[in-house]
Amino acid sequence: MLTDTTAAYGGYTKTGFGAQGGDDSGGFFAGGSQQGSQGGGGQKNFQDESLRPVTVKQILEADEAYSGADFKIDGQTVTQITAVGQVRSINPQPTNITIRIDDGTGTVEVKKFIDVDKQHEATNPGFEVDQHVRVFGRLKSFSGKRYVSAHLIRLITDPNEVNYHMLEATYVHLYFTKPQPGDNGGDGDGMFIDGGAGAGGMGGQSNSKLSGCSNLARRMHTYMNSASGGNEGVHLNNVVSGTGMSMNDVLKAAEELLGQGLIYTTVDDETWSILEY
Repeated sequence: MLTDTTAAYGGYTKTGFGAQGGDDSGGFFAGGSQQGSQGGGGQKNFQDESLRPVTVKQILEADEAYSGADFKIDGQTVTQITAVGQVRSINPQPTNITIRIDDGTGTVEVKKFIDVDKQHEATNPGFEVDQHVRVFGRLKSFSGKRYVSAHLIRLITDPNEVNYHMLEATYVHLYFTKPQPGDNGGDGDGMFIDGGAGAGGMGGQSNSKLSGCSNLARRMHTYMNSASGGNEGVHLNNVVSGTGMSMNDVLKAAEELLGQGLIYTTVDDETWSILEY
């Protein structure tokens, strides 16, 4: 899967679940150029734009040297991004629709402006609260608040797409941060809740974090590591029956493992998968 979806790194110009087909309105081109009103003096050059898969944590922590400057993630300039998350709120307005998405690493606001002839999209966007969506757009900030200005927001119908996106975002992150032969290590920054997918010594980070966890968290992690959860991960009920732990203990253990960046949610808030280092 990664071979197909990340064929051009460090160009990362095509994502396996990109906006090919359908209504790709909004002037969105993955890895291409935008012409017309973008030309002229003083305008940014979009000739070498590319599309980067990211987590919400990366969006919130992207570097902006000054107001209006290009955003950077892992030291690389970011133009267009794609993110996946669960819809937590929907706020339709006459000219735009604003939603908040959560991917397990954080929450961020996404705003999409509505064309005059598509006003129905504001009240009928094609998705509902608690459903997963994929967002295509650009990072923006206003009065110190970070958000995504979306070209396209679409419903995710294949649960595997959530996992694929996290793997793809991890792949690109490691491409830019993993140590090269002869290096002493990466910068140690991560793209997940606590830098779990950092560059250097990743296996050591995992062991170190797990050793600092409670017995319940380690017990849950050990079970999940040996269980065959497939692409969707392991559900709460399976952990309860497989470990003999109570449901309350499993939820506490899951919260602890999520906080350490050792697992992440997949199809819902009660299904988890181990973050492989």
